[in-house]
Amino acid sequence: MPTITYVQPGGAADAVTAEDGTTLMRAAVTNGVDGIVGECGGQAMCATCHVYVRPEFAARLPEIGDEEEEMLECTTAERTENSRLGCQISVDAGLDGIVVDVPADQV
Repeated sequence: MPTITYVQPGGAADAVTAEDGTTLMRAAVTNGVDGIVGECGGQAMCATCHVYVRPEFAARLPEIGDEEEEMLECTTAERTENSRLGCQISVDAGLDGIVVDVPADQV
């Protein structure tokens, strides 16, 4: 099972494991990771699962789709070149060990 590390704004880290095919958002919500809300349940309609993917993992991710692109324009926290919606990233062995930073604000 892939491991995902969520780094909080203060530097504390939560490492969780997830079944292949689980999204970053679902893994965070299921494991009670602070700062990941997922209000829309993973439909790319709320941007409350915004994360900053560490640069070393960016090339392993799928392209940003139109819906994700639109919602990233609506994030509460600043959008950066590393911004992604956690609900649009499914983990598998290729993303084992991924590290993402949680924004200070989601809603």
